[in-house]
Amino acid sequence: MKKLFVVLTMIVLLSGCSLFESSHDMGKSAEELASEGASAFISEDYKTAIKAYTDLKDWYPFSRYASLAELKIADAHFSLEEYDEAILGYEEFEKMHPKNDAIPYVIYRTGLSWFNQLGTVDRDHTPAKNSLIQFNRLMDQFPENEYAKPAKENIKKCLDNLSGHELYVANYYMKAKKYKAALKRYEYIVENYPESKESKEAMIKIPECRALANKN
Repeated sequence: MKKLFVVLTMIVLLSGCSLFESSHDMGKSAEELASEGASAFISEDYKTAIKAYTDLKDWYPFSRYASLAELKIADAHFSLEEYDEAILGYEEFEKMHPKNDAIPYVIYRTGLSWFNQLGTVDRDHTPAKNSLIQFNRLMDQFPENEYAKPAKENIKKCLDNLSGHELYVANYYMKAKKYKAALKRYEYIVENYPESKESKEAMIKIPECRALANKN
């Protein structure tokens, strides 16, 4: 009985290994998976590209193609407008390869992933804040890089979104007769976005808002 148990255990283990290997199609080399992923990416078949690159990364983690696979997975998610997944991928790539030559690109694309989620001024301003952080980081660390120029252009749009959001909230408080809260917002706009059109509007409203706040 004991011998039978051992034999059955060995059969299960061996069949498990066989099933594992066949399900992962280990017949494909790292080079073949890299080629498959690149071909799918060029054809804009991003889901297939993700599958090929994920297999490459998982099966051949020490391959010279592994870091490329990590980056292209993030790029594929970006192209699918799956920005949360793209951000995670880019951040993980930077964490694992902080000295890689692609880091300026990675920072830019992280910022762009947030930037592409910008909404109207009455919506959550987290995307504007986070994209601004990434674009400013790129400008500070790699000011001469090719991605610095488009980052600089997007910074202006982020600031416009943020100042617009602040004015929207300030006006809401003003209408709700929460004058002290509104005053803080108007003053914040003037201090932090002095060149914006929202700053000019805030300066006009501050005297009235301050007078009303002092009455309460």
